[in-house]
Amino acid sequence: MAEYKAIPCRDGVKVSDLKDFSLLETLDCGQCFRWMPDENGIWQGIAMGHYLRIRQLGETDFLFMDTNMEQFKQIWEPYFDLNVDYGAIKTALAADPVMAQATRYAPGLRILRQDGWEALCTFIISQNNNIKRIRGIVERLCQCFGEPIEGGYDFPTPQRLAEASLEDLAPLRSGFRAKYLLDAARKVAGGQVDLSRVPQLSYEEAQNYLQQIKGVGPKVADCALLFGFYRMEAFPMDVWMKRAMKSLYPEGLPEAVQPYRGIAQQYLFHYARTNPQLL
Repeated sequence: MAEYKAIPCRDGVKVSDLKDFSLLETLDCGQCFRWMPDENGIWQGIAMGHYLRIRQLGETDFLFMDTNMEQFKQIWEPYFDLNVDYGAIKTALAADPVMAQATRYAPGLRILRQDGWEALCTFIISQNNNIKRIRGIVERLCQCFGEPIEGGYDFPTPQRLAEASLEDLAPLRSGFRAKYLLDAARKVAGGQVDLSRVPQLSYEEAQNYLQQIKGVGPKVADCALLFGFYRMEAFPMDVWMKRAMKSLYPEGLPEAVQPYRGIAQQYLFHYARTNPQLL
């Protein structure tokens, strides 16, 4: 269990002594698409139906704005995985020399606990796409179909999106992904895919269950499971990860890494994507 201090202040909640957390490494590593820094280095985003601004004041100090202590404890502490001791996880992973390098490269990276429906949709959008374009499509999706809230628009519900047609989704400029988004919305809204069941299913069952949706293969299912349902067994394999595994782990993941597969995957993904010369 991680330990840190959080106290209410005039601007929101001041957090101090929080180790192993970097806004840049966590919010710009390809696991989420609704956070952006402004010219002052303040990250702004909407998650779990709420708007937040957050600034990193130093290596272990942060200011959470537009929130209060109750909301911080209920929403942002779990969302940013602040109670998990990432120092202990990195120590365990460092038994493997490759993972030791990857964790040193981005020591402040954490896995976000995102909404399962939002993660499913954003990683459907992510297929054969780059991060800048994904962000644009997700933002247009929220503007067109999400409810207005303070700071922007909430992520649309499956019920709202299920009412749309392919023509309605044309302004998103999402290409072939539009029909997959509609299929996901209609199956979730209609109950054919009940996302509340996913936490109770085994990893293999959950992966197969999500693949009932058109356009959801093993990689998208694993991304949804890891980032939307915090299933640490998931190990998404995209182009970067296939290259990384072939180059860095031709014999597969070592035993020391197995208990932390999901977190290890994100360290490796970020390490490989930003250091292509390694591969």
